[in-house]
Amino acid sequence: MEKLVRQGMLYDLYGELLTEHQRMIYGELVNEDLSLTEIAEIHGITKQGVHDLIKRCDKTLEGYEEKLHLLEKKLAED
Repeated sequence: MEKLVRQGMLYDLYGELLTEHQRMIYGELVNEDLSLTEIAEIHGITKQGVHDLIKRCDKTLEGYEEKLHLLEKKLAED
């Protein structure tokens, strides 16, 4: 599965468990397809800061999937 598609699906399932700030930035990456540079400019933070936040969110969302298996179950239904 393509990484961005997986990120979007995990975000749809578990996004509400992220902080508001994480949801906003991660959502701009997966839903609006903005680059790290564009997101950094919008929020007045560094590109590295955006990169680090995205990596933390990826790890968090994958952790939820490891425990709850909602994406796995959803894909098995289809």
